[in-house]
Amino acid sequence: MSKPFVAVPADIREFDSTTWHAVQTQYVRAIHNVSGVMAMIVPALETGNDPDALLDRVDGLLVSGSATNVYPALYGAEVRESDGPFDPARDATSLPLIRRALERGIPMLAICRGIQELNVALGGTLATEIQDMPGMWDHRKPDGVPRETAYAIRQGVHIKEGSCIANYLGTGEIQVNSLHRQAISKTAPRLQVEAIAEDGTVEAVSVIDAKGFAIGVQWHPEYWAESDQPSRKLFEAFGDAVRAYAAEKAAPAQSAVRRAMSASAGSMAS
Repeated sequence: MSKPFVAVPADIREFDSTTWHAVQTQYVRAIHNVSGVMAMIVPALETGNDPDALLDRVDGLLVSGSATNVYPALYGAEVRESDGPFDPARDATSLPLIRRALERGIPMLAICRGIQELNVALGGTLATEIQDMPGMWDHRKPDGVPRETAYAIRQGVHIKEGSCIANYLGTGEIQVNSLHRQAISKTAPRLQVEAIAEDGTVEAVSVIDAKGFAIGVQWHPEYWAESDQPSRKLFEAFGDAVRAYAAEKAAPAQSAVRRAMSASAGSMAS
């Protein structure tokens, strides 16, 4: 069987007065090199994407992080430009894909903005500028430092015993690189909190009634997936789930081919 494909919704970016559909290379590298599957970048369109047509052609969904934030009106909050930048095309692409992937049992890994989109897609809300809230840490990406320093693994999160993610990463504290201004506020009814930071920030969730792998993390496992053990384990588990889904999806078609070949051979013999 050929390698399965994972859909990755793109962001809208402006370079040299031209609009691009873009995905950061770290996500693609982690999908290819650690999960062992292929990435298919999905254009970010405000209208025109057909979620089912897209999902018919893939065996997994990875919802990546981004420099943009989910549009506040999508979770019933006041829209303030200071909470931007926003990417309406990304929202319009990712949220329907998330909902349909869950309904169809397609494996999903949601990262940073992705966990926030997952929460909003299922009816939860977000808190903005959490570094200004009493008792909260400053989770923002440091300015004026090299990228590897900004994404360094330096924050502890506690993984709850009995959680889905504990099956892959174990329980207790692990060190991660969590960089964000927004976070889950009201957790969607269908989400189970899997891990929290010391300040109470939700750092990982799973979908309670999911038919398959459906996990979101607030940190950035893609950045060190080839060298950091917890990051690697998460992407390996996602890859295993994608391959299992692809094999299950292919089984009826393979059976049909075998039946057709058997019928053809019997006809020739007679």
